[in-house]
Amino acid sequence: AEVVWVNEGVQLVELSPPDPWNVDPKTPEELEVGEVTVTYLTHACMELKCGRKTMLFDPWLTGPAFARGWWLLHKPPEDSLERLCQADAIYISHMHSDHLSYPSLKTLSDRRPDVPIYVGDTSRPVFWYLRSSGVTLTNINVVPFGIWQNIDEHLRFMILMDGVHPEMDTCIIVEYKETWKAEFIKNERKKLLNYKAQLVKTLQPKIYCPFAGYFIEAHPSDRYIREINMKNSAEELNALTRKLNPSIKTWTPKPGSVLDLSLALKDPSSSMAITDPPPNTQLYMNKWEFDLYMDEINSVITDDIFKHKNWIQFYYRWADFKDYNLVVRVIETDEDFRPFPNGYDYFVDFLDLSFPGQRPERDHAYLEIKNRVGVMRYIVKNGLLWDSLYIGFQNRISRDPDMFHFRFWNHFQIKLPTKRPDWNLFLLQETSVPVQADSHR
Repeated sequence: AEVVWVNEGVQLVELSPPDPWNVDPKTPEELEVGEVTVTYLTHACMELKCGRKTMLFDPWLTGPAFARGWWLLHKPPEDSLERLCQADAIYISHMHSDHLSYPSLKTLSDRRPDVPIYVGDTSRPVFWYLRSSGVTLTNINVVPFGIWQNIDEHLRFMILMDGVHPEMDTCIIVEYKETWKAEFIKNERKKLLNYKAQLVKTLQPKIYCPFAGYFIEAHPSDRYIREINMKNSAEELNALTRKLNPSIKTWTPKPGSVLDLSLALKDPSSSMAITDPPPNTQLYMNKWEFDLYMDEINSVITDDIFKHKNWIQFYYRWADFKDYNLVVRVIETDEDFRPFPNGYDYFVDFLDLSFPGQRPERDHAYLEIKNRVGVMRYIVKNGLLWDSLYIGFQNRISRDPDMFHFRFWNHFQIKLPTKRPDWNLFLLQETSVPVQADSHR
């Protein structure tokens, strides 16, 4: 089903056929041992080998995600980037940077830019930022939802809209010799363990593996978030799943561990079905390249754009969010969310897209957003979405009244223009000296 906006609300539109994966059924065939394997690399990245073909999913293998808010928890196997470059096909579920990682794809761009990459036909294109990213990929395939895509005579896949964020996220069904269908379904990590366990009980898969939540707020300035942002444990979830569903085999993956589907399906209790990495393998990251990525972000702080206060009006008019009774105060801050010296502190009234010097006297909803100056200016200059601020823990927010403004956040996280602001035009306008008419003539 697809969710669409109708008169300030949402409406569910059913797809036809309702179960597209049942279209064009094939005759099941027996799997040989080792014929289908799943290797966990890190976070949401899995390598699937089916016969002679290899698919890779959501390769975040290096660098941070959400500007500099998320860092890899699990250390990918040393040959992970090589695996990426050798893949026969790559699936990227959505545009968030823990799934679509431009630092990771830069290696692919340099070594094998023609690898087939498949994404769903989401309302905002998954690769909307590709042209500005410095990454060159020449074989991106945007495929319609609910249609089988054939890799070879035995392997095919189908991309479906995600049930939580259908406007931007997707999931995939992979089918090999009809014997095995694997649904990679993303669930919000904030949902309760019991809900997830009940979901597994309802779906009744033969094998269940929770993944895509293996990140850490590693930078020292994010220690506070790291301590309070308690995450669900995969071990706890799998233990609860086994308690409620004893017949379901669970897998808590380690980087480089391999699941053999033939063995697992024939005998779920078999200890041979899962191969863990060698005992001395480093599983967790213990150092990150903070300076490499943060220097790039913070380099924009002194950009010429921000020497002119009018960048504020230029940017928000480019963003084009208005006709909503919300006033936002934005404060540029240092690492510790204290006002940045000589930083900007301004109001935006989104009812008429004006820029008052103080809060208006009329009744209105109000947000106060403190943004780390480097991340905010990097986003502004490059026309990026605000998910790096919000999901990446790069701001602090207070609300009056205490309510979530879906339209505001949805616009700035999904609906900003895909073409970045024309800052050359802005600087030209700001530095041009107007010609005064001679009043004595």
